[in-house]
Amino acid sequence: MKHDLKPATIAAHAAGALDPQSGGVVPALQPSTTFTRDENYELLRADNIYARDNSDNLRQAEKVLQQLEGAADTLLFPSGMAAIAAVFRTLPNGATAVIQSGIYWGTTAWIRDFCARRDVTLIEADVPDLAQACAKHDPALIFVETPSNPWLKSVDIRALSDATKATLVVDATAATPILMQPLAHGADIVMHSATKAINGHSDVLAGVLSTGRPDAQIWQDIRADRKGAGAILGPFEAWLLTRSMRTLPLRVERMTQNAQSLAEHLFDHPQVADVFYPGLPHHAGHEIAKRQMTGGFGGLLSVLVKGDKQDALRVVGKLELFLRATSLGGVESLVEHRHTIEPHTGIPENLIRVSVGIEDIGDLIADWNQALG
Repeated sequence: MKHDLKPATIAAHAAGALDPQSGGVVPALQPSTTFTRDENYELLRADNIYARDNSDNLRQAEKVLQQLEGAADTLLFPSGMAAIAAVFRTLPNGATAVIQSGIYWGTTAWIRDFCARRDVTLIEADVPDLAQACAKHDPALIFVETPSNPWLKSVDIRALSDATKATLVVDATAATPILMQPLAHGADIVMHSATKAINGHSDVLAGVLSTGRPDAQIWQDIRADRKGAGAILGPFEAWLLTRSMRTLPLRVERMTQNAQSLAEHLFDHPQVADVFYPGLPHHAGHEIAKRQMTGGFGGLLSVLVKGDKQDALRVVGKLELFLRATSLGGVESLVEHRHTIEPHTGIPENLIRVSVGIEDIGDLIADWNQALG
């Protein structure tokens, strides 16, 4: 395929993946874990040795993501946390890392535990203080999340990249490669939980890392770690992911439009105290998001209803179309009362995290109106 195609074309054609054996327009699924050799013990395909190392389906999915991300190389993992772990396992004992505070709790909890076990100095800093923390502590690695989950804070990737020599890793899960390409703004590595909107059907666990500098030592270490540790996505999951990505631009467009409309509606609702969404002009990260996101601000938002925990639970309990479940980025809309799940993280008791799907926006707004009363 051409190299100057737009994301919608790359996705719809799965970066040119076909089934040459049958002529099918859908890539074939090859679940084999091992591959044959000839009578001289030469591999029939030098790039297929054992499925723990690689597979055709894995390479196909990585190629789509690499092109969508504008990356030089891409690696898929069995979950987003597996991808994050592969990055942090490159740190030697005694190193220093800076992470953004108030990001996805699963990330923070694992990194804290890992750094404690590996004698890695961990500095946590809020968005306005990240550059200062880097200047003070001279870390080897900095990890940020933008827009962040569940606060929807925006990190100025270019400014942070210019302010530090550290390897800058950006979790862009809430944006997807359709709305933001961190590598173009100065990130060294971009990470996604592909479980979320990249897959978008709530039926695949996957994580992905992409880079514009495949010759960097950290990337070589990550690649070697994935192979040695067997932290690889299986062929069926990779095939499903490729299938899902063919509609990624369409799904993201609809989710983003719905989220913007819902955020604006709820911000004006008398029973809502505030809405955290980068697409709202009052949001603290709005101008940053406008500079580095193209085509919208994603399908994730958080709502502060007026009242306390019981008021928030009452609203969540009355919602009918918004399913009460963890995760985000699926075609179905979800809500989660974060304080019930993570009361120890400082999340306000009246905060409801909302993942907006592709349903009719009139139906979604009507559901919130009846729930808010």
